[in-house]
Amino acid sequence: MSLRSNLRGSIAGHLPGFDGATGWLNSEPLTPAGLRGKVVLVDFWTYTCINWLRTLGYVRAWAKKYEDQGLVVIGVHTPEFPFEKDPDNVRWAVEEMRVEYPVALDPGYDVWRAFSNHYWPAVYIADAEGRLQHHQFGEGGYDECERVIQRLLRDARRDGIGNDLVSPTLEGFEVQADWTNLESPETYLGSDQAQNFVGTNVPPDSLRLNQWALARDWTIEGGASVLNEAGGRIAFRFHARDVNLVLGPRTPGTSIPFRVLVDGGPPGDAHGLDVDEEGNGTVVHQRLYQLIREPGSITDRTFEIAFLEPGVEGYVFTFG
Repeated sequence: MSLRSNLRGSIAGHLPGFDGATGWLNSEPLTPAGLRGKVVLVDFWTYTCINWLRTLGYVRAWAKKYEDQGLVVIGVHTPEFPFEKDPDNVRWAVEEMRVEYPVALDPGYDVWRAFSNHYWPAVYIADAEGRLQHHQFGEGGYDECERVIQRLLRDARRDGIGNDLVSPTLEGFEVQADWTNLESPETYLGSDQAQNFVGTNVPPDSLRLNQWALARDWTIEGGASVLNEAGGRIAFRFHARDVNLVLGPRTPGTSIPFRVLVDGGPPGDAHGLDVDEEGNGTVVHQRLYQLIREPGSITDRTFEIAFLEPGVEGYVFTFG
């Protein structure tokens, strides 16, 4: 599950290892024995998870700052959605998101189970002897994680470990959520986890907060809603600064243009990274799309997205 709140503390045991990984990016396979003498931070992620994306700036900064002082950061990519099992998609995400530290591919959840993990994101920190010393489940806890890294590096007799903490420049998806004004929850569009769905062809202006509806011909599958005809729409009544939506073309390699409206009009200055001021955008990759980032005051508003071609899959709304 994606986790917004943070759960942290010490944790017993030794670094379980990565025998279940089916491949590695940015590195040869790594083992606990080969990592002995290093402080190791293991970061469980999946590339469409907004909760993980908002932690990435910090993990990337730690990897860079402490690399020459004995820290090894390892990302374990355990997919939530079927398309995230595709190593080419993960390879694209690693390059696009500037993930330069080693990444273990875990499509079968073998490494996940070895760690008895349950969350995206999740950080585990082991000392130079391979003993797990700290965990952080969910967003936040950045200062505490870095203090643990510093302490364990000092314990390993590494020189030049200061007390200053990273302050990364956060942009795009990595900007921290506006928690004060966030009143809309993660909302799945597949029947397995769908909540607050009010049906098809419901007038958008009739939606209450956090309700959503479809228009035109859709197939609601267990994990996604799939559009069968051009002109299909999704509407959502939300209260948040950001509106994000995991989308992808049903047929890889195709592109699907779309138009976003807020309260019936173009988003203007409230457009997200993947939309222009008129609300135009295109689904090309299977990934998270940022559709709205409100620069002004936050109120209840109605979001709509209309697809000009069939074949799009919608997985989950997330907010920030």
